[in-house]
Amino acid sequence: MLYDTLIRNALVIDGSNTPGYAADVAIVDGRIARIGDLGDARATDEIDAAGRVLAPGFIDVHTHDDTVVIRQPQMLPKLSQGVTSVIVGNCGISASPVSLRCDPPDPMNLLGSAAAFVYPRFSDYRAAVEAANTTLNVAALVGHTALRSNHLDDLFRTASAEEIAAMREQLRESLEAGALGLSTGLAYASAFSASTDEVMQLTEELTAFGAVYTTHLRSEFEPVLEAMDEAFRIGRHARSPVIISHLKCAGAGNWGRSPQLLASLEAAAKTHPVGCDCYPYAASSSTLDLKQVTDAHRITITWSTPHPEVGGRDLIDIAGEWKVSLLDAARRLQPAGAVYYGMDENDVRRILAHPLSMVGSDGLPEDPFPHPRLWGAFPRVLGHFSRDIGLFPLHTAVHKMTGLSAARFGLKDRGEIREGRWADLVLFDPATVRDVADFNDPQRAAQGIDGVWVNGVLSYQDGQANGRREGRFLARQGDLRDSFR
Repeated sequence: MLYDTLIRNALVIDGSNTPGYAADVAIVDGRIARIGDLGDARATDEIDAAGRVLAPGFIDVHTHDDTVVIRQPQMLPKLSQGVTSVIVGNCGISASPVSLRCDPPDPMNLLGSAAAFVYPRFSDYRAAVEAANTTLNVAALVGHTALRSNHLDDLFRTASAEEIAAMREQLRESLEAGALGLSTGLAYASAFSASTDEVMQLTEELTAFGAVYTTHLRSEFEPVLEAMDEAFRIGRHARSPVIISHLKCAGAGNWGRSPQLLASLEAAAKTHPVGCDCYPYAASSSTLDLKQVTDAHRITITWSTPHPEVGGRDLIDIAGEWKVSLLDAARRLQPAGAVYYGMDENDVRRILAHPLSMVGSDGLPEDPFPHPRLWGAFPRVLGHFSRDIGLFPLHTAVHKMTGLSAARFGLKDRGEIREGRWADLVLFDPATVRDVADFNDPQRAAQGIDGVWVNGVLSYQDGQANGRREGRFLARQGDLRDSFR
């Protein structure tokens, strides 16, 4: 038969955390048809991989791409890294179901202005993604803060019984329409006042669906272990898998505690399905939080509504120029975004190397001066951490960005190169792949990513997107608890 695409002479690293092997890979109708020595086979499009690595397309499990996938469907920051699927709706903030009464509250403003929130039902968002014909596959969580903004007139208190009932109804409708689960961002002021009981009652809706609970912990600073315990308690109550978002030891006083955090994660995993994601940098990025303003480490402003001219400058320099304290400068900049250089590299490495951790970028596409993880997270794992530092072998790096991620979020027939699976693929040179984006020049495409196929269609080749947009909305399939067993 004549295949659509035939990739010859590849080193196939299939996403299963096993070493690569030499093979040809044939694609028909968007799926992987055959793997092996296909010397006599023919295809409409034949590519010689020349020994380069062919891996499953990377799955970015932690994004805030909710609205940008619709407004800018080319998704070049992710496509250029080899990402073929994104999971949106993290940290309690999602584009749907949302009915704003005014401007989006912090941190929902990370997804855009009020004009970006036009999806009162999850099914509306799903339809919009499908209509946008985006380049990447999109799966979505429902944000706790988004639900709160729909039903609470004051986000700085816990919800009433009536408000919880209304939020549960919206969450249930969303799960029925294909949402992966519920996310929380309990560290943010707009959700911090929510009691554990409020969240537990909401997560009861996850039980019948086998849906996942992901959480930006109530604290990533000194009380982080207590915050982890709260997350595990909520998950056990709901009989729902728990994914801790961007696990880290934040703040200089917390450095070196990663063994404690990982021990807590391992202990919980003995009796309940748990995991975490992380990004491969020792700096975080979010809105400018007055509680995190400190002189203990560097803080760079990424955007400011009243002072857009300061984007890319350090808070300490701005404060010095204005002759005010760091805190007063931060108040004057609000609302604003920031990069916080508040982690220790050794903690980052320990968490990234742990078998329970997946890779997510946590990139913020709305930032005019974004953290470089938006453009560089996945090549950084392949190049810097695997090849250059030797933190783990290349097949483990790939597994943390593909097979493990697909299993944890129930992305059926994705994340591994096997016959019959969807042909989400990335071809890269293991000797040259690296992140180029940095904190001084953050919007730069990676090197060494030679080809990206989404649902069998070549969409990125030799450093250029070709305009093909074959992404799909990925609804939750099955019980996500099964993937942890």
